[in-house]
Amino acid sequence: MIAESALERPKLLDWYRRNRGRSAELFATIDDAAFYDRPIPLRHPFAFYEGHIPGFSYLTLNERGLGEPALDPPLERLFERGIDPATVDDARRHARGDWPSRAAVAAFAARCDERVLAALAAGKIDDASVPRLVRAQSAYAILEHEAMHHETLLYIVHQLDYARKRRIAGRHEDRSVASGEMRLVPAGTATLGARRDEIPFGWDNEFERVETAVPAFEIATYPVTNADWRRFVADGGPVPHFWRLRDGSWRLRLLFEEIDLPGSWPVYVTHDQAAAYTSWRGTRLPTEAEYHRAAFGAPGDEERAFPWGAQAPAAQHGNFDFQRYDPEPVDAHPVGDSAWGVADLIGNGWEWTSTPFEPLPGFEAMASYPQYSADFFDGRHYVMKGASPVTARELVRRSFRNWFYGDYPYAYAKFRCVAA
Repeated sequence: MIAESALERPKLLDWYRRNRGRSAELFATIDDAAFYDRPIPLRHPFAFYEGHIPGFSYLTLNERGLGEPALDPPLERLFERGIDPATVDDARRHARGDWPSRAAVAAFAARCDERVLAALAAGKIDDASVPRLVRAQSAYAILEHEAMHHETLLYIVHQLDYARKRRIAGRHEDRSVASGEMRLVPAGTATLGARRDEIPFGWDNEFERVETAVPAFEIATYPVTNADWRRFVADGGPVPHFWRLRDGSWRLRLLFEEIDLPGSWPVYVTHDQAAAYTSWRGTRLPTEAEYHRAAFGAPGDEERAFPWGAQAPAAQHGNFDFQRYDPEPVDAHPVGDSAWGVADLIGNGWEWTSTPFEPLPGFEAMASYPQYSADFFDGRHYVMKGASPVTARELVRRSFRNWFYGDYPYAYAKFRCVAA
């Protein structure tokens, strides 16, 4: 049980309010006329997500954790859970034409917010006798859940026609980047996951801690850039989803604008495309353990909390936490380099690994969200590490694991090459 003083309720309340404020900002970019659009056919329309985020918070913390009565049973069922179908045909089974109005969704969200804030302020949110509330699990789950949805919401907004969203102009830099030589990472130990008592909160797939022996390997200093990938395309490789060919020149479709393709930015591709590139280069993708060794390892078998050391993640360490909506040059944050001189490991895009998303030894489904990970242990999702430009800083921790289908083209995901 967490001591009441350790709960730091003002911080939890501030986090929830910051989350809701960012949600409002992001949903405000979507035109009312696009409220029921599904720019990614594998996902629900925007109407679902505007209700799902606060609805999930109320269901998880207040109703199922604290035993409070339902606020609106029909809307709670409607907004309870998203979808992750493998095909568009599978997604069509979830189609419906009776979504509530945007005003009705907003009213439902306001009712949820009022009750969640009251619970965070004074509810018994840490209760060792209730599995969902042990170590305030449900409270932390709803806070991180909303932060995750900020990123995945933007994946959908990214696919929306520019005319149907409010455009936000960004400032962009492209420059020459030194050739990314391979860095030798000596044999050593990589620690995956965490103990349940060493971090305030983690998702079930982050437990338990396991130490893995990793043989020596070489890894690219930088992730593969657009300039690198352009040579692959010239040799017959696939065109990334975010690229556009205009009058014989490559352009990059950003979240709110289209620009000339910046060669120094990391290329965003699917896992399958990344694997094809590494094969073309005579290399391979890193395993999850190799990523950990390259990112968090140090001479003497020391392991760091972050590639740069113990300092909490900040703007100088990488491109994450909404400093900008888009990538930037792969060498933009040398302060964030690892002990081996490997750059851009945290931020600027998640990094694909070759490791299928599977449970760590000692896995137990979490009480507050038992289906969170278990539904995706299917051999078709792959572990991603690091962070993207729109990953909240609270999710930047060594044990955090992200995952997507191997052919999912919408994620902000980069990669780098490894040689044994």
